[in-house]
Amino acid sequence: MQTNFSLAQLADPHVARSEQILRACVHCGFCTATCPTYTLLGDELDSPRGRIYLIKDMLENDRPATAEVAKHVDRCLSCLSCMTTCPSGVHYMHLVDHARAHIEETYRRPFMDRMMRALLAQVLPHRGRFRLAIAGAMVARPFAGIIGSIPGLAPVAAMLKLAPARPASRSASEGERHFPAAGPRRARVALLDGCAQPVLRPEIDEAAIRLMTRMGVEVVRPKGGGCCGSLTHHMGKEEPALANARANVDAWWREIEGEGLDAIIITTSGCGTTIKDYGHMLRLEPAYAERAAKVSALARDISEFLVERELPVPVIDAGTRVAYHSACSLQHGQKVKTAPKTLLQRAGFTVLEPAEGHLCCGSAGTYNILQPEIAGRLRDRKVANIERTDPQIIAAGNIGCLTQIGGGTAIPAVHTVELLDWATGGPRPDTLGEMNRAA
Repeated sequence: MQTNFSLAQLADPHVARSEQILRACVHCGFCTATCPTYTLLGDELDSPRGRIYLIKDMLENDRPATAEVAKHVDRCLSCLSCMTTCPSGVHYMHLVDHARAHIEETYRRPFMDRMMRALLAQVLPHRGRFRLAIAGAMVARPFAGIIGSIPGLAPVAAMLKLAPARPASRSASEGERHFPAAGPRRARVALLDGCAQPVLRPEIDEAAIRLMTRMGVEVVRPKGGGCCGSLTHHMGKEEPALANARANVDAWWREIEGEGLDAIIITTSGCGTTIKDYGHMLRLEPAYAERAAKVSALARDISEFLVERELPVPVIDAGTRVAYHSACSLQHGQKVKTAPKTLLQRAGFTVLEPAEGHLCCGSAGTYNILQPEIAGRLRDRKVANIERTDPQIIAAGNIGCLTQIGGGTAIPAVHTVELLDWATGGPRPDTLGEMNRAA
């Protein structure tokens, strides 16, 4: 794609990076075939190619974002399916991230949209605030239908519907920072503290810790870490996102310089995609650039780490049918496609692969709150494809997907690591409920 940025514009490293990405695009349109919003809406401006044209025009002409640009960029899920499809290697993720930051800086959103985004940014990344918000949402949830009928309050209703029916118990291990290996130590890893997942489903990290320590892995949770920054990053709120990134880099660096780390383990794939991009996000900060690149190089999804090691011998009946949902952030953002399925098969599960596995379920961080109509249509399509495989369990590696898909089906949705832990000697996940214990 031909570009016409001035030398003054290209002096901005963010613009220079976007110009490189724009030049790689050859207008081929392959991305439209796998874009969820284009699949649903059929509007060129709701495809990656269309958004690229809008972003190019906005940046090249140094224009403030308009309502039209904001609408179509906001509809992007950042599922990154387009990057998997693109034959030219267009790094759409960095381009749309830059566009979101530009929109946040130059466009004044309608009042309710502005307030909702501010609320999400101030609540979700903070565990204490999020727990209080869930308690309030449980009280207001019966009124979600009425609230949703009020103009401008559809995102509030969507948020209430996504809230759990009852609060999760706080993990007994939440304050612990060190989990020694059982037997000889074979590896030492740090586990991301996170924000939303430990509040919604603390049992996921509990399962990861149990499984890894049984495998001879020492697990640490360094003080000072927390939210990865992805929730605010994808809303264009760069400063809080970068603050989260710096805090995590600082926390993990102390361990790297201390006893050392073989890996930084992430059990939420949406977080993993962002952490693996810390090297890019902090590249312009001399105090952090080198350390952030090292952290990104050490980051591993839990499935990436486990597939390179021998699992404990399975102890449950083999053959339970598991439909594996590949989270977009894992298959497209991190290019991790086979590891989770391989692990489930090793553990004795029969792995089923639903049709249209490349399409997003509609979760996408805060997308199912801010774009509830599109997110709902994507969820229903995803659930229909999953249910056609006739599974007993749905497995996924991302808390957002588990929440989104679980809200549309009675089939239990469980994190992959919970199933691996259960199959190799851990407790049966409570999420499975009364599902037949036999295969």
